[in-house]
Amino acid sequence: MALDSDSYPSGKKRKLPLGIFFMNSRYAFALDELGLEIAQIAFPAALALTADPIASLIDTAFIGQIGPVELAAVGVSIALFNQVSRIAIFPLVSVTTSFVAEEDTIGRVSIEEVEGENVEKGLAIQSEMKELIQHSDSNRTVHQSPSRSADNSNMSKCENGKRHIPSASSALVIGGILGLLQAIFLISGAKPLLNFMGVNSDAPMLNPARQYLTLRSLGAPAVLLSLAMQGVFRGFKDTKTPLYATVAGDVTNIVLDPILIFVFRLGVSGAAIAHVISQYLISLILLWRLIEQVDLLPPSIKDLQFSRFLKNGFLLLARVIAVTFCVTLAASMAAHQGSTSMAAFQVCLQIWLATSLLADGLAVAGQAILASAFARYDYDKAIATASRVLQLGLVLGAFLSIILGFGLQFASRLFTKDINVLHLISIGVPFVAATQPINALAFVFDGVNFGASDFAYSACSMVLVAIVSILCLFILSSAYGFIGIWVALTIYMSLRTFAGFWRIGTGTGPWSFLRS
Repeated sequence: MALDSDSYPSGKKRKLPLGIFFMNSRYAFALDELGLEIAQIAFPAALALTADPIASLIDTAFIGQIGPVELAAVGVSIALFNQVSRIAIFPLVSVTTSFVAEEDTIGRVSIEEVEGENVEKGLAIQSEMKELIQHSDSNRTVHQSPSRSADNSNMSKCENGKRHIPSASSALVIGGILGLLQAIFLISGAKPLLNFMGVNSDAPMLNPARQYLTLRSLGAPAVLLSLAMQGVFRGFKDTKTPLYATVAGDVTNIVLDPILIFVFRLGVSGAAIAHVISQYLISLILLWRLIEQVDLLPPSIKDLQFSRFLKNGFLLLARVIAVTFCVTLAASMAAHQGSTSMAAFQVCLQIWLATSLLADGLAVAGQAILASAFARYDYDKAIATASRVLQLGLVLGAFLSIILGFGLQFASRLFTKDINVLHLISIGVPFVAATQPINALAFVFDGVNFGASDFAYSACSMVLVAIVSILCLFILSSAYGFIGIWVALTIYMSLRTFAGFWRIGTGTGPWSFLRS
């Protein structure tokens, strides 16, 4: 195709690092080789990311039928479980995806080099055979047959042999250990942790909250293992397998919920058991598929990548803490302004965050493709991929901005009937809608940075962004109230996006080749 040559620009076309953001923008929606590769990764990834929230909504609907106390208890327990899980999940999945993509690509390049050498040897043999043909046709048969059988034997070994990816084994070990530690921490500290979350010892929802949290924590190892394996499959550029496994688990959860809650009358315990079963099912499906493709037992412990995982994992841990602190502080500021402000803020925030799942699909695609391109030193493809996913992210953000700008004015009544809350939501809607392009770019930049294994910059820049954003939150919320919080959050996301622009636009770090 004519546009394929434009999709991968040559080094001669590179003038300024900033040009990457506008390069070949007319081909942003082109279904060329790169466009199809992005779509095949991003679309299943986005569906998998949205499957869990949908299942959680249905889960909540079933629990809500038990009673308001149980619903509140489960809500607090889920919030606590998710906060603890998020600390480990994000670094584990992000690091695993990049490392597996790099190692898998390097392995494939090595195989291609060996095959190339075999082809050269084959050509040499063929030239010798041509000389022998002149003497005897029988000699041709004798010489050709071993050559072909040898080639077929090598091909079968390549096709049938499992891949050896040390990072995959490392991710599973780390995921399993983190899952066990999380389970022990939540089960042993259930009561004090719930007290910390605001559930008093004499509160009626303490017992159901403790029951749900304790049982659900038994599934923590499965959650961390499944997410580690999702990172492995993402590194293979396979997001369909995690999607199928996630859908199978979520459907199982939805089917088991009414049976365990109402038929067996287990209440919130039944909901927790259903969720745990679904998580172990997801893990088993992913493990089964992974064992078919990868040799998970490394030749020795030395082959595992623990030090590399821990180093970059702790960097991303600092980043997660910075992100979580900013959003949590914003919620706390809204709560201090009263229940009406808090209710409106929660509605706006959930919509604000939910739309990011679509951009995360592009981020996953960008990360996997870029990690592979950098491992090959294929800088032309790295440039083309970064520019394409960023352009698609901007278009996606603009589309979401229009949809939310018009839709939320009417859809807000689905969340509440309170006039005062609706009034504050109407104030927050312009911020939620207008920041969608900024948000989408920020999330896609995360994938771009992780694909380049630029974890140190991602962590340090986010900490600096968080410091500035926290100062803005204190100043603006005290001066302008509810509007001030959203102005501060807009500044927060804008700074995140600017940090991404700065790294690539200045051609520093892994992008230094842009200045060459």
